Amino acid sequence: MSKNEKSVKSTLLDRRSIRRYERETIQEEDLQFIFDAIRNTPTSYNGQQFSVIDVASQEKKEALYGIIGQKQIKTCNHFLVFCMDYNKISKLAVAKGVDMPPFTDTMDGVTIGIIDASLAMMSAMVAAESCGFGTNAIGYARTANPKAVSEILNLPKGVFVVCGLAIGVPREMPDLKPKMPLSAIIHQDCYSEDSLVETLAAYDEDVKKYNATREGVKTDNDWLNHILGYYSEACKYEILKALKEQGFDVKK
Repeated sequence: MSKNEKSVKSTLLDRRSIRRYERETIQEEDLQFIFDAIRNTPTSYNGQQFSVIDVASQEKKEALYGIIGQKQIKTCNHFLVFCMDYNKISKLAVAKGVDMPPFTDTMDGVTIGIIDASLAMMSAMVAAESCGFGTNAIGYARTANPKAVSEILNLPKGVFVVCGLAIGVPREMPDLKPKMPLSAIIHQDCYSEDSLVETLAAYDEDVKKYNATREGVKTDNDWLNHILGYYSEACKYEILKALKEQGFDVKK
């Protein structure tokens, strides 16, 4: 294991998104640990409805960067692309002469695949961070141009990109972003809205102060308008169309 191995507490509580990386490579032993952690991810029914594309080729990373536009894709050591995957079980069903139910045409089928791939990404992130590496989850891998990304990665029908994860030796250590207080996240026995708006308004101000005083690029963004701006932009994405092109025809 890496000499920079961290405790579970430090791995989880000191985590931050890293967007600048050294050229140093990830040793095979550490990479194998990350892959083993991915493999041991808990999944729905143990169906393991996910696959991961490990993009280590600089040429392919550059090609993905050209589509997705996030520099950390081309500067990280490994870019892992997490996909929901129903191709594997479909192929085995055909080989054994078993009918495959139209599960991929249901919202639950898509949700399960997304959850499995997301859990696998979190396994990879925790494993990599525990070895002292930096990571950055990149959702634009899913939304920038699904068709072009699928072609570069040679994804068959039944496989759809959920998220990408850049991994490498960090060249930066940005300030920790403020997170919502536990009272807005953890609810006891039932969902509670007591003082919720007041709590969120205070958090909104905390984020604004952080953005105005953090190291590096400073902005006057608060939390609310920044996130709503993303929602407005994301309304333009045609993910349902992209899902259908990859064989997911959601009907219910």
